[in-house]
Amino acid sequence: MDPIFEEAQALRMELTENRRWLHAHAEVGFALNETKEYVRKQLTNMGYTPRECGKAGLTVTVGGKKPGKTFLLRADMDALPIAEESGEAFSCTNGSMHACGHDMHTAMLLGAARLLKNHEDEICGTVKLMFQPAEEIFEGSHDMIENGVLEDPRPDAAMMIHVTAATPMPSGTIVICAPGVSAPAADYFTIKVQGKGCHGSAPQNGVDALTAASHILIALQEIQARELSASEEAVLTIGTFNGGNASNAIADSAVMGGTIRTYDEQTRAALKKRMEEISVAIAGAFRASATVEFGSGCPTLVNDRDLAESMERYLTDLLGPGKAFSAAAFQTGGKPSRGGGSEDFAYISQEVPSLMLALAAGEPSKGYSFPQHHPKVRFDEEVLTTGTAVFVCAAMRWLSEH
Repeated sequence: MDPIFEEAQALRMELTENRRWLHAHAEVGFALNETKEYVRKQLTNMGYTPRECGKAGLTVTVGGKKPGKTFLLRADMDALPIAEESGEAFSCTNGSMHACGHDMHTAMLLGAARLLKNHEDEICGTVKLMFQPAEEIFEGSHDMIENGVLEDPRPDAAMMIHVTAATPMPSGTIVICAPGVSAPAADYFTIKVQGKGCHGSAPQNGVDALTAASHILIALQEIQARELSASEEAVLTIGTFNGGNASNAIADSAVMGGTIRTYDEQTRAALKKRMEEISVAIAGAFRASATVEFGSGCPTLVNDRDLAESMERYLTDLLGPGKAFSAAAFQTGGKPSRGGGSEDFAYISQEVPSLMLALAAGEPSKGYSFPQHHPKVRFDEEVLTTGTAVFVCAAMRWLSEH
């Protein structure tokens, strides 16, 4: 067994304790007061001096005693506004839940921080650790970049791990994203339609916002059907539709909300442009008006080819044959498999060579049958040692070769 993996195994109890505390104290967005202070305390006890970065982020560096490049490792710390139903003894009871596994990510990076500190004299360069808030709302990574996470020192490469639940692969299996785009750009949007309210018995005296909004909703689906080619992958989802307050009144206004996902920046821009044109024009045809507002979002996540190839080699050495695969091995129709979920680590990937890894953390046949973002999702804690070792091995091997 690789020595780094053995050292990670010895941290099993500490990793589990950290993960369970974080899970029981889930917090969302940038409001990570308890979470951030817990992470700060753990890092300080290891001998680090954590630095504030942005609204709720923390960074530390380790190494630097030997000349070399800088490798960034990132973990997200925020949870989701979901009431937990997992049945775990350490379930969160405050109405929030780590239903996406960010508590696992944070615990693994804290474990990596300890091992890297133990091996600080051997590091050929510097490792920067990034503890990030607000991934679920696609704002945390951008906020930390705006506040200098990619400076002093600037990373030459970056990597993240995301656990996956309810996967048929054995727990502890690592999937290395194929070079290129692995996660789509995401944009949240709100469409507001303004009409003129009146009594329901006299529709001629008003402008029905619900009618106009309904035609906009249907027309937007035609973008995918009639304006995008078969090779342009995109998803446009209307998730909310609200308007009207009384059954006997013409609605004065209506509001829709949703998201778009695209794998190409040109498609992303074109889709947003057409959404606005269609909404405004259709509202006008019904004597109403419409505005389209795009809120938080993130670009495509791009995986660096050299980094992906290096990691496949490193992690096969670390974990052994059959435990580390490239997503290119799961090709369908000549295309590597890629998920539809977006990830705001994409902002980092637009700035420095980056790579996303997926870590299988629960097989349905062993009771881990619910997917991410489900109130009953559970994760296999046995993979915490694997993720910790992968973080450390990836950074140290890459720095030693570069």
